[in-house]
Amino acid sequence: MVGRTGFEPATFCTSSHTKKRQFDDVNITDLLNKFNEFQIVDLQRAERTAYEKVYYIRRFLKKTKLNPIQVQVEDIRHYLRDLNCSNAVYKNVLGALKVFYRDFLDCPELVSSFKFPRPTFKPKIVPTKKELQEFFNIIDSDVGKVLFLFYASSGLRKNEILKLTPKNVIFEKRMIIPTGHNGATKSCYVSFYNSEAENALTRINLGENKLFKVSDRQNKKIWKAARKKTGLNITPKRLREWFCCEMGNLGVGDRYIDAFCGRTPKSVLARYYTDYNPERLKKIYDDADLKVLI
Repeated sequence: MVGRTGFEPATFCTSSHTKKRQFDDVNITDLLNKFNEFQIVDLQRAERTAYEKVYYIRRFLKKTKLNPIQVQVEDIRHYLRDLNCSNAVYKNVLGALKVFYRDFLDCPELVSSFKFPRPTFKPKIVPTKKELQEFFNIIDSDVGKVLFLFYASSGLRKNEILKLTPKNVIFEKRMIIPTGHNGATKSCYVSFYNSEAENALTRINLGENKLFKVSDRQNKKIWKAARKKTGLNITPKRLREWFCCEMGNLGVGDRYIDAFCGRTPKSVLARYYTDYNPERLKKIYDDADLKVLI
């Protein structure tokens, strides 16, 4: 049977050091393009997730200077051993190698012995409301202030907010319906923004195609400047964490917080026996009366 790359898997996937393989003419760019398509179509991964794994495989091949189908277990072992990175990055690199060799090239024996690092529990320390207010006050652009309040009061991911269009928002209900993810690892449903974000929204001109007329580069510049002035490490991701903690403190159930944040329900109760009607979620959100600036 011919493999996804066009070669016989049994011919080039052996890990034996005694068998020399003659596939020096493999086009790496074409192979990585096929790997990217395989992830998106076969594995139903989001484009960004697929791109990330292609990026790690490209770095691996550049570092080892080996044809991908000439790689041996020892080559992967040496590469992983010499990585000077956090457990999170190590996990991403190994995950990319496993998908590439095990799933795409049908060579599971090359990566089967490698285990992911055991997760360690690190107590989460989120910014205080006072720190959020200090950071907010130093932001020197109206659109930056609006983005800050949208992140802090909705719990949505950075790109979910940046990609919003007027069609994604029901303004009279302060309801956000983010664009769905095209992969299987993330989800989204419906969330809301508070009255503080609503008031700030009136001070900027909204775009017709994108709700917020700011590029990703401009957005990063706004946050970087505020972090430099305050010395506070506050990011959209940390505001998402703050939202979850604060809503929990206000008595909102975990499964509803997950719904606002677009996380797939984990428990049987949350997945099959919870009412996620948008009107019910709005009442739960409004009853919490989340505030950032007071």
